[in-house]
This record gives sequence, structure tokens and C-alpha cells, in this order.
Amino acid sequence: MTETKREIERKYESDESGLPDLTGAGGVASVLDRGVAELDATYYDTSDLRLASASITLRRRTGGSDAGWHLKLPVGPGVRDEIRASLSDAVPDELAGLVRSRVREGQLVPVVRLRSSRDVRDLVDARGRLLAEASVDAVRADRLFGGEGSAQWTEIEVELADGGDPAFLDKVEKRLRKAGVRPSRSASKLARALAETKGGHPRPRDTGPAEPVTAGDHVMAYIRAQRDAIVELDPAVRRDAEEAVHDMRVATRRLRSTFRSFHKVLDREVTDPIGAELKWLAGELGVGRDHEVLAERLGTALGELPSALVSGPVNERLHSWAKAGEHGSRRRLLGVLDSPRYLTLLDTLDAVVGDPPTRKAAARKPDKVLAKAVRKDFDKVSALVGEALEQPPGHGRDEAMHEARKKAKRTRYAAETATPAVGGAAKTLAKCMKSLQSLLGEHQDSVMARQTLRELSAVAHAAGESAFTYGLLYGREEGRADLAEEALPQVWAATQASMEV
Repeated sequence: MTETKREIERKYESDESGLPDLTGAGGVASVLDRGVAELDATYYDTSDLRLASASITLRRRTGGSDAGWHLKLPVGPGVRDEIRASLSDAVPDELAGLVRSRVREGQLVPVVRLRSSRDVRDLVDARGRLLAEASVDAVRADRLFGGEGSAQWTEIEVELADGGDPAFLDKVEKRLRKAGVRPSRSASKLARALAETKGGHPRPRDTGPAEPVTAGDHVMAYIRAQRDAIVELDPAVRRDAEEAVHDMRVATRRLRSTFRSFHKVLDREVTDPIGAELKWLAGELGVGRDHEVLAERLGTALGELPSALVSGPVNERLHSWAKAGEHGSRRRLLGVLDSPRYLTLLDTLDAVVGDPPTRKAAARKPDKVLAKAVRKDFDKVSALVGEALEQPPGHGRDEAMHEARKKAKRTRYAAETATPAVGGAAKTLAKCMKSLQSLLGEHQDSVMARQTLRELSAVAHAAGESAFTYGLLYGREEGRADLAEEALPQVWAATQASMEV
């Protein structure tokens, strides 16, 4: 069993003078002495320090009020999510899973031991409310793996109380700076320990060229960003964080679309098999997601109806249908993220980023190469939208609009890739394609909702229940689809006008 805590803290260099007086800083009325805690923490990582390279820490700590396993995932500067598990000898399975996208088939081993004498003070306001915890830590670090040696230092740490205003830390820092205290040069104790003991150091983050120059540079920058997104979103997907599954699915689609749009830049013999694996992953991520989105749409529509128009146990049947779609999908997704197939895909993406399978066009100037690829994708969208506009209402138009939506996504992603090189025209096109994609997506959602309502209506009718409400909802979905179809010519005209790439 784990619990998660949002940790907002700042670290400072310290000498022998200890903690300056913080009374009056940001509303601090009193500084309460909480005594000294003896902490003993062993930090785990791979032999090549993959977690440290990603600013992730995993430790087993005894002493203090929160003894146990702690996994810290970066959220932003000075902000981390700390996931805690009870004390045990081995790394808890849930925490090991949360770092699997980094560790993969590697092994977690003890790399550093940190022993700290922590002199703790509570900063409280006039009502006795805790504002932050300030501590002076006397630290000894011993290298356990991949090097040798020890290091000692003293630091000041100020951690914001749960639910506190981060601006309070600015006021405390101002007081500390006036007293001659400066921010720490290391983001964490582990980072300092690795820097000050002999042995291996975390690999620098692979960011590619500082300034993309060629067409290949620009395409690979976009690919690298999507690879990073998949790896970084993995823990959030495992924790069932809001929108995490959707965001990872979008990253897989962006990658696959980029491989296909820029096949003149990257060798398709290498990227096509990867694209197939990305399609598989996107499909697995969508198993529960599509059902969830549709259930929310139908539930909202039902909730908007006056009670007099709800005939029979419609809400109960819809709830049962929604729950049936959720059953097993979560467990299945976690199985996918732990599978050798998924971990191999991550390794393959790393290999592509590390050694891009470029073609001759990759070395050329980016504006013409990228603009040509965007134009080609746009022409495909144009043909499909034209087909949809020519079709009479019905299945044929629905299919054409659905295909146009998929191609609009690809064109949008291609325009995003091209924007740094091509400029405002590509940015405008990406924005217009997003609007077109949203309109076509609304239409497709209506198609799927009507299909589900037909199925639910048939089941209700067979059970002797009234199908009136299902028919009413169906009619409203038809109306929403009609509005999308009516808006398509105008939206498409605006999109065509933006096509200057």
C-alpha cells in the first residue's frame, strides 16, 4: 500500500552558523524546536544511474517519522511527488513498477548511503498553523556501488507545509539570502553525493543539437520529445493520473504520424516496424479510454434531460454498461506496461534517437523538405474532406469524415514538427488542423454514441423496458452530428485559407 505526497522544498548551502532567525519572514510568528532526528537512507539505482539521470530518487530510509521506502518523481523546479511505501527489505513491487520505463531489464542496486542528523524547526503563524518545516542537516554520504569514497556537508532544507502557498518560500528565501545563505548547487542530496564521491555520474540528458539546422535535426527533435513524453508519462499512467493515458496515447500517435509524414527524411525500413508497435501500444492504451469517454458523454447527456423524459432504469443500465467496459482494462494495461514487448519498444525508440536512420533529404535545409511533407499530408485531408462534402448524409459521409479526421491529425503533427523551421504559416496551419480535428472528432463521437444507444435500446426492449429515452438521446446525437456537418464547409474554407506552407 502506498501514499503520495506533493513535496515543495528548497535546499541551501550551510556553514557552522546553523539556521538564521526566520521570525517575521512571510508571517512566521514562532520557530519551534522539534529536536534532532537521526536518518539513515540507502539510495537505489541502476549501475549506470538511469534514475539519477532523470532526477528520480528511490530510497529506503529508517529513522524519523516517515521511515519506509520513498520514490520521488520530479514535477517541476523544487516540486516532486513523493510516493511512500512501508518498510521492507526489498524494493516494493509497486515502486519498482513506477520506475520500470527507466530501469527496464536493468537491476536496482544500492548506490549511496546517506546518514543525516536533522535538526528540525517548525515555522508557524500567529494561530499556530504550520507554514513550513526548516531543518539543518549534517550529512555523511558513502558510495556503495560504481565508485568509492565519502563526502560530508551541512545543508538547510525548507519544505512547505501541505496545502501551503509556494510564494511563502520566496519570502523565506529572501530572509535567508539577507543572512548570507545561498541556494544549494545540487538539486538533491543524492546528486551532491554522486558528484562528491569517486565513480560514475548520471548521464547528461540527451537533448540533441542546441539549434536544429537540417531537416533531420527538426524531425528528430520532435521524435525525441515524443519518446521522452512516453517514458515520463509511464509512472502517471500506472498511478491512473488524470489524462495520463490520453496524453501517452497522443505521444504514440504523434510518433507514428511523424515517421509516416517524413519518410523522405527517415528510412521506412526501420521506422515502419516501429510504427506498427506504436499502433499496438496506442490500441492497448485505448481499450478502456474510449469506453470511458463515451460513457461520460452519454452520462452527461442523460443528466441534462428533465426527469419526466427519463423512462425506465436508463441510468442504471448505462452505469452497468460503463462498469462492464472498465472491468479488467486497468489490469490489462498494467500488464502491457510490464511486458517485454513494451520495454523493447522503448529500447527501440532510444536506438532511433541515438542513431537516427536518416536518408539523403535529412541533410538538406529544413524549410523546403518539411513544407513539402506537410503539403502532401494536407492534400490527403483535402481529398477526404471533399469526398465527405459530396456524400449524402449517411454511412458513406460518416466514414469519409472519420478518415479525414485521422489525416487531419497527421497533418497537424507534421505542421507542429515544421513550425520551428517554417514559422508562422506552419503554426497557423497546425492550429486550423486542430480545429478541424475537433469538429470531425465531435462528429465521430456522435456516430459511436448513436451506435451504443441502438445497442442499449435493443437490450432494454428485450427486457421489457421502455426504449423512449434511448430514442430521445439518439435524436439529440443526430442533431449534434448535423451541426458538425453544417459547420464543416466553413471550417474547411478557413483551413484552406491558412494553407500557405
